[in-house]
Amino acid sequence: MVRKQEERKFLLYFFFFFPISRKIIFEKQWFYLDNAIGHIYGTTFEVTSGGSLQPKKKVEETATETKEAGTDNRNIVDDGKSQKLTHDDIKALKDKGIKGQEIVQQLIENSTTFRDKTEFAQDKYIKKKKKKYEAIITIVKPSTRILSTMYYAREPGKINYLRYDTLAQMLTWGNVHAGNKMIVMETCAGLVLGAVMERMGGYGSIINMYPGGGPVRAATNCFGFPESFFHMLYDFPLSRVDSVLSGTFSLKTMPSESEDSMAVAEDSNGSGDDKQQSVQDADIECSTVLAMESNQPEEQEVVDIPTEGEAFDINKAKGTVCDKQKKQEERRKKLIESAALLKDKDVDGLIIASRFHPAPLLLSLLEFVAPSRPFVVYCQYKEPLVECYTKLRERGGVINLKLSETWLRSYQVLPDRSHPKLMMSGGGGYLLTGITVINEAIKTGDNTEQAAIQPASKKRKLEEHL
Repeated sequence: MVRKQEERKFLLYFFFFFPISRKIIFEKQWFYLDNAIGHIYGTTFEVTSGGSLQPKKKVEETATETKEAGTDNRNIVDDGKSQKLTHDDIKALKDKGIKGQEIVQQLIENSTTFRDKTEFAQDKYIKKKKKKYEAIITIVKPSTRILSTMYYAREPGKINYLRYDTLAQMLTWGNVHAGNKMIVMETCAGLVLGAVMERMGGYGSIINMYPGGGPVRAATNCFGFPESFFHMLYDFPLSRVDSVLSGTFSLKTMPSESEDSMAVAEDSNGSGDDKQQSVQDADIECSTVLAMESNQPEEQEVVDIPTEGEAFDINKAKGTVCDKQKKQEERRKKLIESAALLKDKDVDGLIIASRFHPAPLLLSLLEFVAPSRPFVVYCQYKEPLVECYTKLRERGGVINLKLSETWLRSYQVLPDRSHPKLMMSGGGGYLLTGITVINEAIKTGDNTEQAAIQPASKKRKLEEHL
């Protein structure tokens, strides 16, 4: 008796990020998402011959033809001659519009070895053929579990081999919840940042530390967060952390707006004296507009009227420069707000998951964390976290330090054949967790040994008194 098999479901987490009438290729299946617009999450579609999606109707499946199963598979020879249907025959069936379920049934009927297989082998054969010929797609809502699973299965190097169970522990140990003020330093394509944003639900504030010129948020954009979620997100470069700690933070070291706008205009329009002059004129005009918007008076300079041939290039340069300057002004405001949040040094949690060595990052960012708050550091290897553990013990100011590794193994749960899966992940990385406290040794100027001797002497005095 052939058992009823579950339909294969494609998990489309990028549903809202593709334009209409664009051909989507997903696991060797191509289709268009036009007909999916307007349906709720969880709707199951069937891909037709033209690549369009049609909602699948809930119809009771007819019972598959009953066949006696063989006792074992020892006499079955996999020589490729057991199937009577050729590749051209299967293609002809598809051209006629025959659905995948009917194709699978015909493959079963034209197989000379199907009835000789065991019941488990028959189920495996049907599942394999359904996976190949049935095009069933279910659109689900993006979530941390789905995205982390897919990234780890497809491109684990982009997320530093961060496994989904390890990510779940990071959120738990970090005490991430709505209303928190969190610092997130990660180079996992934005997966950790997106998980924190999802857990906080748009309430609180997140300071995203990033190296280089800007943050990478490929995975964060796949969550489909509303715009309100990004109002709580603040970006801050790692290169300016020391200036905030020393109290010398300033925006003067940032590149000037005119230089950036000049580079953008030259890249789009080419180099030349005339075009350079037009870009400078556009820069002056945009600076005037921005100054008027911010109620800061600025002198306006006279700009020469261009010829008709140069009008299009100049207007294009003006639009590019204005957009660039507006983005820079918004970035500067966000940067000032981020620095103000860090100066208070009352952050509720710290999460680090970076490809860089975690020791200098942890020691510098812990200065912003308030006492009695948790911190979590992830690393693919154990040795860097051992160094962090040693340095924190010498430094003080932390308790409940714990270095852990999670061992995860998946199980196949089926009737009469439940067992651990043969293929499993080699490792999910390591976590260093702890809780910050007030470091009295640093506060009073004493060394660590003296700070440790004082509680011991007080304890002896108390025992003598008792």
